[in-house]
Amino acid sequence: MKPSVNLLSPDNHALVLIDFEGQMAFATSSIALSELRNNVAIICGASKIFNVPTIVTTVFEESFAGPVFPEIEEYYPIATSGYIDRTTMNTWEDENAYKAITGKNKKKIVLAGLWTGVCIVGPALSAIEEGYEVYVITDACGDVSEEAHERAIQRMIQVGAQPITSIQYILELQRDWARQETYVPVTNLMKKHGGSYGLGIHYAHNMLKH
Repeated sequence: MKPSVNLLSPDNHALVLIDFEGQMAFATSSIALSELRNNVAIICGASKIFNVPTIVTTVFEESFAGPVFPEIEEYYPIATSGYIDRTTMNTWEDENAYKAITGKNKKKIVLAGLWTGVCIVGPALSAIEEGYEVYVITDACGDVSEEAHERAIQRMIQVGAQPITSIQYILELQRDWARQETYVPVTNLMKKHGGSYGLGIHYAHNMLKH
């Protein structure tokens, strides 16, 4: 009856959203941007619903890479969230970002961002080396090619990172549909951004009254 210690729960991890900015997205081709944006909305919404400690970090936001995705701004507006802007490609090497992430005092760190082979590999390998358990939301990451993305994922897995997906992330946090306090927000989020799965929920709610 005891769940695995490898499972994510709302209070055992921090979520780090890295460089979801226009300039990074323009060259992303390993995933359709419409799909990427939906997946980003799912993980942002999930982290907000479950009160997961979340850090948003950017690179050269005002002079190069541009503002973050609207899906992030919706749940984590800069006025209240305070994005951490960097010059380093590896978030872990930026002092402010490092302090913000490690300051959450969570042994598990969940990463998502652009690009997989640079901005995700860097902090993933660095955090693992410092003893953190790292999870990468692979369908909320992207790179300049499928090859670049897949090799990056393989590289991280080889040193211990655990790959998950956006829907897997939100369902792992919900875990039990009897948790009524989050049931409605989760299913509403999935109906909006969950693709065919969300349509299934919409169908069930309307046709089966379930």
